[in-house]
Amino acid sequence: MDSPLITVIDPGMGNLHSVCRAWERAGAEIRLAASPDGVEETAALVFPGQGGMSHCMARLEQSGWAQTIKDWIAQDKPFFGICLGLQTLFEHSEEGNIKALGIFPGQVKRFQLGREYKIPHMGWNAARFRGGESPMTQGLDLSRDQFYFVHSYHVTTDEESLVWCETTYGYDFVSGIARGNCYATQYHPEKSQAKGLQIYRNFVESLESLSHT
Repeated sequence: MDSPLITVIDPGMGNLHSVCRAWERAGAEIRLAASPDGVEETAALVFPGQGGMSHCMARLEQSGWAQTIKDWIAQDKPFFGICLGLQTLFEHSEEGNIKALGIFPGQVKRFQLGREYKIPHMGWNAARFRGGESPMTQGLDLSRDQFYFVHSYHVTTDEESLVWCETTYGYDFVSGIARGNCYATQYHPEKSQAKGLQIYRNFVESLESLSHT
């Protein structure tokens, strides 16, 4: 069986080698793309956003990726966002006081914590998955598995049905969302060893299932 082709969006920020390698280990064929040209040939989009929100949104708009991501998710095509790739999906970010893609209702806010908590939130922490077991949580403990985080801002949303998993750092925050075939996490699965790779593998297997429907 051929490996599904995944396009990894290259926003011109950060080293994407570890992301691409993790998806390849999960069973995908990877195409790294700075523009959406030829995107119709791919089975899924992956957006591993890194860096600052203002720079990221500027690059998405200039490259044409902003509208492509909006259209892609509106058509319920498979999408996986990572870190800033989660935050850009919402309406507004306090980081740079900037409008984001506005695909989902919600805001991106800076952690408001006491002095005993360091910002950024960096290191291993547990994600608690909602909704019980599913193909995307196969091989995971739904409340105790640890994933790797590096962030100073987090998503807030009143749309509870969007929330896929939560994490506690001073208070509970959204660490992952799911809507149809769109998934996004605040943590970095590619830096999260076996459990992170399991999430990527589950996503790749979901693409193979979709190709037979």
